[in-house]
Amino acid sequence: MAGGPSTPALAAAVASAGGFGFVAGGYLGPDALRSAIADTRALTAAPLGVNLFVPSAPSDPAAVRAYARRLQPEADRFGVALGEPDWDDDGYPAKLAVVVAAAPYLVSFTFGCPSAADVADLHRAGSQVAVTVTTADEARLAETAAADLLIVQGTEAGGHQGQFADDAPNRTALLDALAAVRAVSSVPMIAAGGVMTSADLHRVLAAGAIAAQLGTALLCTPEAGTSAVHRRALLERRYPDTVLTRAYSGRHGRGLRNRFAGFDAPAAYPEVHRLTRPLRAAAAAAGDDSVPNLWAGTGWASVREAPAAEIVRSIAAPALP
Repeated sequence: MAGGPSTPALAAAVASAGGFGFVAGGYLGPDALRSAIADTRALTAAPLGVNLFVPSAPSDPAAVRAYARRLQPEADRFGVALGEPDWDDDGYPAKLAVVVAAAPYLVSFTFGCPSAADVADLHRAGSQVAVTVTTADEARLAETAAADLLIVQGTEAGGHQGQFADDAPNRTALLDALAAVRAVSSVPMIAAGGVMTSADLHRVLAAGAIAAQLGTALLCTPEAGTSAVHRRALLERRYPDTVLTRAYSGRHGRGLRNRFAGFDAPAAYPEVHRLTRPLRAAAAAAGDDSVPNLWAGTGWASVREAPAAEIVRSIAAPALP
């Protein structure tokens, strides 16, 4: 939930309800991440998680320039300049050092597998390590790196997909992904993707997961930093379904099927993310929900405007007979 929805207040509220709160480290600089961890710890004494993005490789500059030319009319319409589509590693080494020093209970990774050396550094600091995986092969790599937990993500998940190589979208349903990973690994699994109700939770627990990860379910809580246009689009059901798209960031993600989601972007993350960021921000400021990324999982229609603790407790309720 990087880029806005994740806040210290949200992580603390989830923890207060008996869940496990995470600080999203993506897009934050090292100092901002250090502050976010400190601010969350000031709100709760519960164990804390932090998520980091594993850096992607640089992409084809010519493909990104061609995409920029296609987007120029959109930028002209809002009177903004497109961003500079530079590659960066999201400050990964410096942020990893911050997390090692902070030693949260759990550090999770997405977009790839951390090196065995990075995992060992976190273990020495006293942190456990979780890796987001979408296939059996990714699970094997994470287990080889000594991951303590596997966050198994199905295609139902909202936001960016976590596969190591984004050559194609992940279309594997969560229950199928859990079965595939369980067949090759004994590492405990956390299920991610489409968990919106108590029935959803108990289905993934029956499939072998030890817990479920929530994202979309928390987007309209008062503690989340979700933008006004994003909240309105969800609560007013302004779009009929979700779609997998690279249009916003150059990496596949699932969101509401607004107009911009149909743009055909190259596989270029984070270059496309940086390119489109001013355009998306200008559209959001103007109240135009046809352009910003409206990340949401397939269960988005069950989103409620309620406190995070209430949402967590309702999902964690015992299964009905």
